[in-house]
Amino acid sequence: MNWEWSAVSDFMPKFWDGVGTTLEAVVLGSLISFALGLVWAFAMRLPTRFVRWPVGFITEFIRNTPLLVQLFFLFFVLPEWGISFDALTTGIVGIGLHYSTYTMQVYRAGIEAVPPGQWEAATALSLPLRRTWTAVILPQAIRRVVPALGNYVISMLKDTPMFIGIGVLEMLGEARLESADTFRFVEPVTVVGVAFIVIAYPASLLVRALERRLVR
Repeated sequence: MNWEWSAVSDFMPKFWDGVGTTLEAVVLGSLISFALGLVWAFAMRLPTRFVRWPVGFITEFIRNTPLLVQLFFLFFVLPEWGISFDALTTGIVGIGLHYSTYTMQVYRAGIEAVPPGQWEAATALSLPLRRTWTAVILPQAIRRVVPALGNYVISMLKDTPMFIGIGVLEMLGEARLESADTFRFVEPVTVVGVAFIVIAYPASLLVRALERRLVR
């Protein structure tokens, strides 16, 4: 293998641009998935089936179709109906929407894990429903699900290379562009692979440490 450090140094400006795009997508996509997942979880607990059934169908459909297909739909099909976003915004919305169906299940598990006595105590104290959720249920539920949510953030990071399908130049996209210009594939792809490890591994250690702390 003919490794050239000069190819690495030439790639680094584009690489840092890709890192910024990747981290922006992960952070904003995570916020969307966390917020929307909680909305899905609340909707699935409503007593009326006219809300639960459509929400259940939509979330199951999203969860059981590939993320790349959803990105293509959002980027290439929605503009035919007059709805269009730039490539990065489409990627962020797509990955946030996709993972919200997984975080919904995490929230549901956390809510169901709250002991029934907590609900009974809130009822006995005549707490309003909003107060019951914000002061009693959600603080206990979210504490249980934080590690699982952290794992999904890492999964989002590893799924960002799919953005290249709609033209977003995240880390791998920048590497492929550099390789097409210079015909040097080893250096850019290797740098990106190492970068994913450098970012994801400390994040996984942080999630494990947080999980141990919450258990104590």
